[in-house]
Amino acid sequence: MKFSIRKQFALVFGFLMMGTILLCWFINNTFLERYYLDNKQKVMMNAYQIINTASNEGAIDSDAFDIEFQKICGKNNINIILLDAQTRTIKTSMNDYEVLSRQLLDYLFKKEQPFKTKMLANEPNYEMCIELDNRTQLEYIDMWGILDNGNLFLFRSPLEGIRESVSLANRFLAYVGVGSAIFSAFIILLVSRKITEPIMELTRISERMRHLDFDAKYTGNSKTEIALLGQNINELSEALETTISELKSANNELERDIEKKNKIDEMRKEFLSNVSHELKTPIALIQGYAEGLKEGINEDAESRDFYCEVIMDEASKMNDMVKKLLTLNQLEFGNDAVTVERFDITALIDNYLQSAAILCRQKEIRLQKAEYPSIYVWADEFMVEEVFGNYFSNAVNHVAGDKVIDVKLTLRENVVRVSVFNTGLPIPEESISHIWEKFYKVDKARTRKYGGSGVGLSIVKASMDAMNQKYGVTNYTNGVEFWFELDTSKENYK
Repeated sequence: MKFSIRKQFALVFGFLMMGTILLCWFINNTFLERYYLDNKQKVMMNAYQIINTASNEGAIDSDAFDIEFQKICGKNNINIILLDAQTRTIKTSMNDYEVLSRQLLDYLFKKEQPFKTKMLANEPNYEMCIELDNRTQLEYIDMWGILDNGNLFLFRSPLEGIRESVSLANRFLAYVGVGSAIFSAFIILLVSRKITEPIMELTRISERMRHLDFDAKYTGNSKTEIALLGQNINELSEALETTISELKSANNELERDIEKKNKIDEMRKEFLSNVSHELKTPIALIQGYAEGLKEGINEDAESRDFYCEVIMDEASKMNDMVKKLLTLNQLEFGNDAVTVERFDITALIDNYLQSAAILCRQKEIRLQKAEYPSIYVWADEFMVEEVFGNYFSNAVNHVAGDKVIDVKLTLRENVVRVSVFNTGLPIPEESISHIWEKFYKVDKARTRKYGGSGVGLSIVKASMDAMNQKYGVTNYTNGVEFWFELDTSKENYK
């Protein structure tokens, strides 16, 4: 394959390893000598403290110090010479100690040091510097000074040994790095092959599934993510096979469609029957009063005005009922699409109640509503306004007793509940389960009196069902509360 995962896997890890080795080599080559130099300074300072302590205690000539002295010189590659105040040699690590003695005396008497390259430390009792030897053309780290008891000392360690060690370490790292890279590349190819083989197997299975061959199954027994993917593909294969089998049995679905069509026809018949029944009374009234006007039963102007008002009132009720029936018909048959949008439910209710304030004052109703902050919900704004309007109109028409209507908004987890309470008689228990049905009226005489059609709560039910939201009614001893809920989070809207 042109874009093989195996090749990409090997290249990525190969470049990563080479980059790591090159970085280590660069750090070694740049900082290792400096590290060695700092470490050598610490070793010389430690040797100075040991020899100074032994000198103060008079243990320079002891056997124990001789052993310690040899360890310091041999372990750290340091040449040491100690002189007394008369420049006589007390102790040295070299047989040819005259060179060290002359160098120490040159330092003490401040002779010209044209080859001194770098000063490392300058303290009252000692100095430390990098010195270029004119005779050998080699650089040394020299530390010289006076011990607390007045004896003179010089420590010398060659820098070439440090540089050679650094060079050797870098060469060794380069050899090891190249060898490790080659070996690792071989291992990576083997490992990547083991990883990509099951992927290729899954590719072949998916190719067979594309041609509707669902007999191929992944048989790997590892516990890796690829095995989990293979298991999921096996389950997908079974699911697809089942789905195709179900599609071949589509005749059963056709029978359900026929049954649904019959049910819709029954709903239409019921709808027409109810509409005919509801329109019969206002049509009869309009016809009767219109005939009375035509025959001149009452010729005085006041009677004619009364007849005309009855006709207009009944026509208005019919018009209102027809509008509601059309709205309900669209909701029940799914012709009214739900438009989910984000809006402020508090502002919607406030605007509605502001327009209804005059009606409440005319009917001497005490409208109660607390101040609420903006509460944003996800729903169909037109449907929500229709639902709230039906609840509020219902409350206005049934309010009694103290004549109080109380509107509340209650926030819950990702939901706000809007409730409309009115004082008055509670709904009979046997009627609660029927109030959402079309044309159902608890008190038919009273409903007829204020022009109710028995469709408002059916519109509420259809609207809330269309938005997949909850609604309901709660009886109290002094009244009735209707409520509905809306999501405050879009993720909750299904």
